[in-house]
Amino acid sequence: MIEEIGPHLFIQRHPLRMAGCQMGRIVTIVQLDSGKLFVHSTANFSQEDINEINTLGTPAWLVEATCFHDTCSKAGRTAFPEIPYLVPPGFADAESLDASPLLHGQTWANELQAIEIGGMPKIREFAFYHSPSKTLILADLLFNLPPDVGRWTQWFLRATGGIHEFPGMSRLFRFFIKDRAAFASSIQQIADLPIDRIVVAHGEPIVQDAKATLMNTLTKHGLAP
Repeated sequence: MIEEIGPHLFIQRHPLRMAGCQMGRIVTIVQLDSGKLFVHSTANFSQEDINEINTLGTPAWLVEATCFHDTCSKAGRTAFPEIPYLVPPGFADAESLDASPLLHGQTWANELQAIEIGGMPKIREFAFYHSPSKTLILADLLFNLPPDVGRWTQWFLRATGGIHEFPGMSRLFRFFIKDRAAFASSIQQIADLPIDRIVVAHGEPIVQDAKATLMNTLTKHGLAP
């Protein structure tokens, strides 16, 4: 079921298993003033899922915010074949999916700000800031899985991902930071924003002390600007 988590801001929860782990996938739907919808992240949408999204307005953009989120790209494109599919540079199968550059035709720019998380040429993750709700929408910068996610998932993320508590930042994500100065510069852009909540692609939205939580997590890994 679609959940409203802020003004003109909704999420849809989808199952996603990787290496036997219950990672989950959060699809974020932003309802723009025009009535058009900005759909952030793909999933294995059922017809019921599509119908629920359509009740909110007119889907106008389907967006992938990182090159690492190609797991459900074909399913997502099939679910919404008539609207632009926007992806970062270097996204797998972009041509066969008839995808367009993520920042192409930003008619939503007055309500949504895209900030590339710099210094990560293999990932090319973009954060999105929804100014009306003061919400930061992330892909893999943070994980915030719930306590009942399961012992195997918790163990796997501790052992291989280096995530010992949630919200947390994975070892793999940190590994792909190749230019720390560029990374810090983009994080500073995010830190300068008034943020009331953070939506992550894997786990629960962060609604208490959201900005402080993000900055504290980065500080633990020596990545705060």
